[in-house]
Amino acid sequence: MNDFIAALQSRLGEAGLLTGGDLSAYENDWRRRYAGKALAVARPASTDEVAAVLRLCHAHRVAVVPQGGNTGLVGGSTPDDSGRQLVLSLARLQRVRGIDVANASLTAEAGCVLADVQAAAAQAGLLFPLSLAAEGSCTLGGNLATNAGGTQVLRYGNARELCLGLEVVTAAGEVWHGLSGLRKDNTGYDLRDLFIGSEGTLGVITAATMKLYPQPRERLTALAACASLDDAVALLGLARERAGDALTGFEVMNRASLALVARELPQLVQPLGAAAWTVLLELSDAETAEHARSVFEGLLEAAAERGCVQDAAIAQNLAQAKAFWHLRESIPLAQAQAGLNIKHDISLPVSAIPSFVAQMDAALAAYLPGIEVIDFGHLGDGNLHYNVQAPAGVAPAAFLAAHEAAINGQVYDAVQQHGGSISAEHGIGRLKREELARRKDATGLTLMRAIKRALDPLDLLNPGRVL
Repeated sequence: MNDFIAALQSRLGEAGLLTGGDLSAYENDWRRRYAGKALAVARPASTDEVAAVLRLCHAHRVAVVPQGGNTGLVGGSTPDDSGRQLVLSLARLQRVRGIDVANASLTAEAGCVLADVQAAAAQAGLLFPLSLAAEGSCTLGGNLATNAGGTQVLRYGNARELCLGLEVVTAAGEVWHGLSGLRKDNTGYDLRDLFIGSEGTLGVITAATMKLYPQPRERLTALAACASLDDAVALLGLARERAGDALTGFEVMNRASLALVARELPQLVQPLGAAAWTVLLELSDAETAEHARSVFEGLLEAAAERGCVQDAAIAQNLAQAKAFWHLRESIPLAQAQAGLNIKHDISLPVSAIPSFVAQMDAALAAYLPGIEVIDFGHLGDGNLHYNVQAPAGVAPAAFLAAHEAAINGQVYDAVQQHGGSISAEHGIGRLKREELARRKDATGLTLMRAIKRALDPLDLLNPGRVL
C-alpha cells in the first residue's frame, strides 16, 4: 500500500490526500450507525484528478467509497472497518461550470452543495427545484447518486427527472463525457439513467447538467388539520383538481411527529392545535399574488365544506411560510435528538397509504405496547417516512438491537402487500442490502448484478453497497 499512497500523493498533492489525523468526518455516517476506518481520504479538485485516482485504484486493486456531503441515511458512503478502502471525497469539485438561460439548464460539479446550486439558478432568474432538509450540506453528486426526492417531487420530479446529462468516471478511470443539455437524444442506451441512483457502485459522477424552471411569481404555504389520512388523501385530490400544476408541495405529519418536535424543539411555534394529521401545502403560482391567494382560499373553503379539513392557517408572509416548512423539516432533527430509531423510507400508491398505516399502527401497537410511530413525509408522491421509536423509558440502542429486524420484517411485508417499495428516496446502501436481496424480483436482481460485473468487474466501486 505504500506505493499506492505515494502515487496518490504525487498526483493529488498535500491538499488532495489525507492520510492521518482525525478522519472521523469521513468515516462516520450522519446517523452515527456506521463507523469505519479509511485507508486514506482522496480529495481531487478536478475530473482529471478523479480519473487519475480511479486508475491508480484499478491498478492497485484498492476499493473506493465515493462520498459527497456524507448526509446519507443508509450507510452508503462510509468505509468499512478494514482500513483498506479509500474514501473518494468529491467536496472540492465545487464549480458551477455554466448556466444556459435560453436552454433553461445549469451545469455544475458533483461537489456543489445543493443550496449553492439553487442560489446560482436564482441569480440567473431561474429556479432549480430540488429541495430537501439537508440542502445546506448535501451535494449534487450525492443527490444524483441516490436519486434524491425531496419536497417538490409532486410538481418537478426527483433528481432523475431533473437531470439532462452527466459526466462520469468509470471504475477503470475512463471519463464518459455525457454533459448534454438536450431534452431529446434517442441514440442508444440511456447511460445517464443507469448511473443515477446507483449509489456510486457503477461509476463516479463528477458533473451534471440539470433542468431549470421559471421562478414562480408567488408562493403560498398553508397548514391544514385533518381528522384522518383518508381526509388528507381527499384534500390532495381536491388540491390537484383546484390548483393543477400550481400544487408544488403536499406533506403530512402525524400527531406523534409534531408532539416530538414540541418536546425536543419547544421554541418552534405550532400554529394549529394537535390533530391526528397535519398537512403542509404549497402553491407556486405564475400569476399574481391575488390569484394565488384566491385559489388557495377557495381550495381550503371547499375542503372544509366537504369535511376533510378541520382547521387551517395560511402563511401571511415569507417568514411565516419558512416557519411552516421549518416545522416539517425539524422532525428528523427532533428524532436525532431523541435517539436512534428505526427508519423506513417507503413509497406506496397514494390510494393505499391509509390502509397501510392503519394496518401497521395496529400491528406495532400489538407487538410492543407503548411503541411510538413517527409518521411523516411526501403524501403527494406517495413517500412516507414511517419511523418507529422506543417506548418511553426504553433505551433507543437496546430497542434497535432487540426489535429492528422484527419491525422491519412487519413493515416491509405490509409495504409489499400494498404494492409499494422499501426505498423511496434514501437508497439501499448497507442498511437495506439484505432486504433488497430478499424482496427484489429475481430477474431484476440478476440484471443488476450483470450490469455491476460489466461496469466494475473487480468490484472496486463501493463494494458491499446495494448488492
